[in-house]
Amino acid sequence: MSLTEKIPQSRIRNFAIIAHIDHGKSTLADRLIETCGGLEKREMKEQILDNMDIERERGITIKAQTVRLNWKGPDGEIYQLNLMDTPGHVDFSYEVSRSLASCEGALLVVDASQGVEAQTLANVYQALDNNLEIIPVINKIDLPAADVDRAKQQIEDVIGLDASNAVAVSGKTGLNITDLLDAIVTRLPAPTGDPAAPTKALLVDSWYDSYLGVVILVRVIDGTLKKGQKVRFMNTAATREVDRVGIFTPKHILLDQLGPGEMGFITAGIKEISETKVGDTITDEKHQTVKALPGFKPSVPMVFCSLFPVDSSEFEKLRESLARLALNDASLHYEAESSQALGMGFRCGFLGLLHMEIIQERMEREFNLDLIPTAPSVVYKVYKTDGTMQEVYNPVDLPDMARIEKIEEPWIKATILTPDEYLGSLLQLCQERRGEQLNLSYVGNRAMLEYRLPLNEIVFDFYDRLKSISRGYASFDYHLDKFMEGDLVRMDILVNQESVDALAMIVHRSQSDRRGRHLCERLKDLIPRQLFKVAIQAAIGGKVIAREDLSALRKDVTARCYGGDVTRKRKLLDKQKEGKKKMRQYGNVDIPQSAFIAALKMGDE
Repeated sequence: MSLTEKIPQSRIRNFAIIAHIDHGKSTLADRLIETCGGLEKREMKEQILDNMDIERERGITIKAQTVRLNWKGPDGEIYQLNLMDTPGHVDFSYEVSRSLASCEGALLVVDASQGVEAQTLANVYQALDNNLEIIPVINKIDLPAADVDRAKQQIEDVIGLDASNAVAVSGKTGLNITDLLDAIVTRLPAPTGDPAAPTKALLVDSWYDSYLGVVILVRVIDGTLKKGQKVRFMNTAATREVDRVGIFTPKHILLDQLGPGEMGFITAGIKEISETKVGDTITDEKHQTVKALPGFKPSVPMVFCSLFPVDSSEFEKLRESLARLALNDASLHYEAESSQALGMGFRCGFLGLLHMEIIQERMEREFNLDLIPTAPSVVYKVYKTDGTMQEVYNPVDLPDMARIEKIEEPWIKATILTPDEYLGSLLQLCQERRGEQLNLSYVGNRAMLEYRLPLNEIVFDFYDRLKSISRGYASFDYHLDKFMEGDLVRMDILVNQESVDALAMIVHRSQSDRRGRHLCERLKDLIPRQLFKVAIQAAIGGKVIAREDLSALRKDVTARCYGGDVTRKRKLLDKQKEGKKKMRQYGNVDIPQSAFIAALKMGDE
């Protein structure tokens, strides 16, 4: 039976694959596609749904992808399966939440050798919030270290799900994949929806195609979406005529219409990116639905950083590129700003450091932009003496300390799962980062730590340190908890007595000496030597807390002075000394872009 033929709604199954990083979601999706005949054997390649170069290079899923498959169930009937492969990293949890909102079921994949990890927990809670039916899947049973019974026990102990009928599979070899497909059609519910009701469809995702304009991924709830139909976007009040309707198998296949419970894509010649908001409700222009869908909760950016083009004439290109990326990634927030040192740019909000890195890399690759990022920071709530409250995203905007009553910073609740032998080192790391221990419990031979930590201590290199201390075995997940008052100060970096606003940062007073010293030492190695001595200083207000001196380059002014009295040489050297004094007074130090970027990648080394 072909994928374009109509299948009754009772035989449609929509499900997402959720798991911790590296537990085999994308490989399992490959096997499901291959077993259902979505692609020929010769067309298959590893991680077929990871279609961005950056996903393949890093071996991670960044964008959730959808694909339609057909499967003959145990009852001999053909079922339509709409599969969504989701990311595992905490920075892309917004992608996961959107995918889960458009499904009725989820496959919870757990690595048979690693067991339940921190992100496994976070994803399960999101699935339960959406009232999804969950099938536990134990993956990688072909590994020598696989322990299926232990993984089942952990699912029951840590998550509280019945794992007695969990399906044990190998995404790599394809073992038991047919059992899993049978479990999907028998254990997951069919979508509800009325084909006779006015059209109601959820806008799940969108991206820009240079030939078709904006391509929209939809999940039809009620009614139908047809080619030639006039539709209305309820949030933006825009009306368009649908010119293409189709599905991914994962190849693009065009259809005449999509019915209730089905997932697919539509195009409507949309050039304006602002018309398609993720979570919007699409309805028929003439017969509109009465009530719009609740949509998605807006994402809350955790980390902020400014992006400036190296060439200031590329500012408009940067604006357009950010608009296109924000269409494809609804968790990216941005607004224009200007800097004394770097000119015009944008202040951007991200869900985490990896998210920030990925966006910067995509800008450079997909839009050929050379960018200078500033130091990552978080949002602070500044309460002034006049009774007003100001949100500060950029350290440069922090008001004078005399006008500030208190500053509140965001704190997160973190869950860390680690083998017992690394517990001491991880407790020490959390204490160094001003953490408060909330709970410590054991799951088998693994410790589950719950900590409250300030977000600005996490954004730099906490995840890298955690992984290196635990040799990669610890897993980490977090969510925003609340804002709490802290003894915070603005640390400025002065180069030759001039403040460099791109390097300013807000730090806790107890950490300021260490951070300032480290950054000055780093800059001393990164800034090229000048013809005059350069002082690199870290200062809080008017008080210098760290200093490094960059010695002057010496030009040999006596090279052409052959023989004669030594006073002739002395005279030339004194003249040079006077000139250097003057240069030091008026000379500007050009900090190269590479030095900015390297200094901002500063961690606790």
